[in-house]
Amino acid sequence: MTNNNPIGLFDSGVGGTSIWREIHDLLPNEDTIYLADSKNAPYGQRSKEEIIELSCKNTEYLLNQNSKIIVVACNTATTNAIKELRAKYDVPFIGIEPAIKPAALNSEKHVIGILATQGTLNSELFHQTAEKFQDTKIIEQIGHGLVPLIENGEIHSPEMNRLLHAYLETMIEANIDYLVLGCSHYPYLIPQIKKILPNHIKIIDSGEAVARQTKKVLLESVGLSNDTKKGKAIFYTNANPKVLSNILNNKYEVKSKDF
Repeated sequence: MTNNNPIGLFDSGVGGTSIWREIHDLLPNEDTIYLADSKNAPYGQRSKEEIIELSCKNTEYLLNQNSKIIVVACNTATTNAIKELRAKYDVPFIGIEPAIKPAALNSEKHVIGILATQGTLNSELFHQTAEKFQDTKIIEQIGHGLVPLIENGEIHSPEMNRLLHAYLETMIEANIDYLVLGCSHYPYLIPQIKKILPNHIKIIDSGEAVARQTKKVLLESVGLSNDTKKGKAIFYTNANPKVLSNILNNKYEVKSKDF
């Protein structure tokens, strides 16, 4: 089965491009449309009702662009809204959840850390997942302020360094051996995080697993593109396009659009 319609992705901002990269690398012939709702970032401080409303708005925009599958490239939107999205729209949805399972199963010390937004850590879906691993101590840390700094292009700022030290040192003292990045923005912080963490602590995020699941669903029920050429990638943002363009190393056109 072939289907040349694009894969649609949305996030509360630029962070979900970390998921887009994994999907683009695994499925290079697929056309993609990426929606950065930076005007409303961060989702993590919004109510569940607001997150559902914003997720529906983003989904409808992508469906109007004929997206054949929607990737919710945002932990907060997945954990708070994907159940409602699947009930409302007749299109497959791929979500992104913190990678607690691989961290818990591989942790030798049975102590793992998770750095995520308040919206993700407070969600019912997160608690349901965490409860499956009763023998693992999970050190939760809200990443207050990290997403706004990334959205403002201040990844390497002194304030970012200060916040990361404050958040990670608590986990180091708790003797974690895995750090789960529970926000699609956070993989862009891995170089700084590695400078702070001891070498034995492994960092894990969900990007590769999301890409594999996207391919699986496309193969089973939707259809892959039959084009042999490299897929086209379209990026939309409702905020400053320079930030998204810089995250993409200025290799792709970013369109400014109020959606």
